[in-house]
Amino acid sequence: MSITLSPEKYEYYVRLLREELVPAMGCTEPIAIAYAAAVAREALGQSPISAEIAVSGNIIKNAKSVVVPHTGGMRGIEAALIAGFVGGRHDAFLEVLSSVTEEHILLMQKVREALPVRVTLADTDEQFYIHVTLMRADDKAEVIIEGRHTNVVRVLKNGVTVYEGKEQEKIEHRREAMTVEEIVSFADTVMLDDVRQTLMRQISYNMAIAEEGLKNNYGANIGKVYLSSYSPDISNRAKAYAAAGSDARMNGCEMPVIINSGSGNQGMTASVPVIVYAREMGVSEDKLLRALCVSNLITLRVKSGIGTLSAYCGAVAAGAGAGCGVAYLYGGGYVEIAHTLVNALAVDSGLICDGAKASCAAKIATAVENGLLGYHLYRSGNQFFGGDGIVKKGVENTIDSIGRLARLGMRQTDREILNIMLDD
Repeated sequence: MSITLSPEKYEYYVRLLREELVPAMGCTEPIAIAYAAAVAREALGQSPISAEIAVSGNIIKNAKSVVVPHTGGMRGIEAALIAGFVGGRHDAFLEVLSSVTEEHILLMQKVREALPVRVTLADTDEQFYIHVTLMRADDKAEVIIEGRHTNVVRVLKNGVTVYEGKEQEKIEHRREAMTVEEIVSFADTVMLDDVRQTLMRQISYNMAIAEEGLKNNYGANIGKVYLSSYSPDISNRAKAYAAAGSDARMNGCEMPVIINSGSGNQGMTASVPVIVYAREMGVSEDKLLRALCVSNLITLRVKSGIGTLSAYCGAVAAGAGAGCGVAYLYGGGYVEIAHTLVNALAVDSGLICDGAKASCAAKIATAVENGLLGYHLYRSGNQFFGGDGIVKKGVENTIDSIGRLARLGMRQTDREILNIMLDD
């Protein structure tokens, strides 16, 4: 039987979904760079003749290899920076490049050949840090983003602070603010009109890019390989569609996605498999929306202890969330969902994040597989128990173990991954 949420806690979960499930065009780390550059260009008031960018290691990891949309196929940090100040709209946030024209793209390519851009590793302990500097003659504009993709903490013009970010209005994902039991209760009782627009947009956007990934050639075509190489059952189609969305967005597709935890890949992983299952099962739209509440909020709960960026692959959290959403579609309640989550996290929590690139799609398929396995294990009377490796007694304790592993245990792993990536 569901627990009763206070009005304050109910509103918390509604706001959380609205604030987290927002559109982004392209991989979100290079897009955050483009956003910072667009803000800096606005502050400078003119086109720069030189530029510098200092970023944390995790930004380098996730911006180094992906195609930046609306750039004519350009890749990397410099491309994102140039795209942002040439054709970006700072007021569009993570859709900063949505208004780029063909003329902008031609100019980007000319600017990249002529404009010196200095890229450095920032001396900071922040996992998410971007510091863009644009210069022309005696004028200089600087923008600093910390913590989250659009969280501008400072804008400077010629060394003088012209904007200083207030404390983030975004909801803090504190451990005490979310529990799996509350999430299931929220999904059971939410007045769907409070979340319908948010979730229907997620369905529309994320399924559209998944279908695009299956129609055309992107990256290593993981989604297509799944459909052509394995039996076309529902579980393989769920993996294929989720992977195909990543195939497309990691390799230059200009369609937006609805993100989760600041990540388009995680947004697709948490949603697309649940949508594919719901359509196969013929459940009502209302049931699907409630299941998406489960999958999205479970993903946010697991990611709350991990942080925005880490050596821990965020698709693992989202794949486990998707497994929980599917469990809900099959009629599962708190007990079934808690066991699904623990089982899934026990299997693939060693999957590393080595940046955004084509192979993310394969990791998504793996994460979805283990999310579904987590449910089917419990459904068949099997499970992992507290004391099995990092699994603890109680779902919240297991989630905390994952956060500790990712946030503390994998710090050196994160540094070594970056060293390997930069050792060309």
